[in-house]
Amino acid sequence: MVDTAQIVVLFVVVALSALLLVLGVQVFFILKDLRRAVTKANKVLEDTSVITESVSGPISSLSTLTSGMKIGASLLGLLKKKSKFIKKLTED
Repeated sequence: MVDTAQIVVLFVVVALSALLLVLGVQVFFILKDLRRAVTKANKVLEDTSVITESVSGPISSLSTLTSGMKIGASLLGLLKKKSKFIKKLTED
């Protein structure tokens, strides 16, 4: 009726099926954890982007203010030179 080879083959098939089932469950959990990690990484990157934008705004304003002050200082210097030149001309 049932030969020993058939029993061995049946045992191997059952064992491999059980191992594949366990492996499939483990792969499912690994992919689930990977999804969770990618979601967290995405949130961190979004937060970093928001922080970078909030820092770059004031720095840009400060840069604009500094360049405006430089232009104003050079304009004042030119006006002083012009007033000294006009004063010299009127004295002569």
